[in-house]
Amino acid sequence: MKTTTVSKIERKISLMLKLMPVMAALMLAPVFLSGCATAAYEVQERFGIEKRDILVDRVKGVAKSQIEAKEEFADALEAFRAVVAVDAGELEDVYDDLSRAYDRADDQANEVRSRVKSVKRVSRDLFKEWEAELSEYSDAGLRRASERQLRETERRYEVLVDKMDDATGSMDPVLSVFKDRVLYLKHNLNARAIAALNAETADLEDDVARLIAEMEQSISAADAFIAEMDGSV
Repeated sequence: MKTTTVSKIERKISLMLKLMPVMAALMLAPVFLSGCATAAYEVQERFGIEKRDILVDRVKGVAKSQIEAKEEFADALEAFRAVVAVDAGELEDVYDDLSRAYDRADDQANEVRSRVKSVKRVSRDLFKEWEAELSEYSDAGLRRASERQLRETERRYEVLVDKMDDATGSMDPVLSVFKDRVLYLKHNLNARAIAALNAETADLEDDVARLIAEMEQSISAADAFIAEMDGSV
């Protein structure tokens, strides 16, 4: 009896020891997950990658995601055109294409927003670190030159981030227009609904054209910023 009790206690202790790493991981998971995005570039720095290079890389990521978003919004517009021009017998299939096109555009818009936030986070830390390190110069001339370069980089960055914000902000109204029409068609999938939406095609085309123009300006600003940063090495 005594041996059995000891055996049970040993098994419980053994089980607890096995579960401890799992329990610890579960307790710490929220901390790691909430901090991983903010501290990811700190890990990169430990491998010799500077914030400046990380910023350039993330600006490239924004430009790439905006190119993809521009294509998705253009595809969504084509899907909308197809809906308002379709024969009644094909209506449901074409509506499904439009709904999927809207979902892809919405996903890509979220990707753009996330990447822009990432750029802002890294740039904030980069400029803060750069500003703090100016006081470490013993050579006044070099310090002034570095400060001039900092101000010029900040100026170029402000131009870039304004373009990014304009492009990001212009996505939401277009997405709202698409979402309203997808929902309207979902609830009224018939010829009368198509006729009601057909008159709005021109306005939607104008909205998408403006959005694409904003995207292209932001992409151009990103390309210019990257080229200037690469040239300032």
